[in-house]
Amino acid sequence: MELSWTTLILEIINFLVLIWILKHFLYKPVLDIIERRRAAIEKTLQDASTTQTQAESLRQQYENRLAVWEQDRQQEREKLTQEIELERQRRLSGLNTLLEEEREKARVIAKREEYAVQQQAEVKAMQLATGFAARLLTGLAIPALEQSLLDMLVEQIKGLPRDRLEKLKGGSNKGIAAEAVTVASAFVLNPAQRNSIEQCLHDVVQVKGAITYQQTPELLAGLHITIGAWVLHANLRDELRAFSDLVHAD
Repeated sequence: MELSWTTLILEIINFLVLIWILKHFLYKPVLDIIERRRAAIEKTLQDASTTQTQAESLRQQYENRLAVWEQDRQQEREKLTQEIELERQRRLSGLNTLLEEEREKARVIAKREEYAVQQQAEVKAMQLATGFAARLLTGLAIPALEQSLLDMLVEQIKGLPRDRLEKLKGGSNKGIAAEAVTVASAFVLNPAQRNSIEQCLHDVVQVKGAITYQQTPELLAGLHITIGAWVLHANLRDELRAFSDLVHAD
């Protein structure tokens, strides 16, 4: 079979036409489709990467928030624990203060009660002593004891301070009228005893005139001298009364 150049050229032309047709009508659309698919795949991959990145970011944010929340919760727990401890300490301190106050009150009450019991015991003892002294001194109330009390009173009058003497005399140098002076005694005074008293009152207090005497058995023993509004005494009754008043005052 002989090769025809015309046929060859036509075949070549047909082939080139076919190539051109394939390129323009088949290959280019296929390439376009492939390009679009590649672009779609890349976009999908990019979107997936973006989504993964966002998911990772969200996961990281979530974990950070969890960590922050856990830290905040721990801080709140510690804060609450501290507040509870402070409140416990405050209440415990208040309770200790209250207990100490109650103990102090109890000590004060106990001390007062002890003092009251002691005072009652002392008063009772003093009352017994007063009664005993009264009975004892009443038995000793004899003229000899009265003489001793008279001598003691005379010495006391002679030893009075100047200001006390001025008050007894009423601030006057003219002396005191005898009518203003009364001498009471448990026993009847003998002349020597009266003379001793009168001599003392005349010399020291400057009493003028006769002095009034009276017997007062209630004195038990001793004297009770009234000079105007003033009283000088040395007798068992007044001493026992003063002792009894001291006991009741305590």
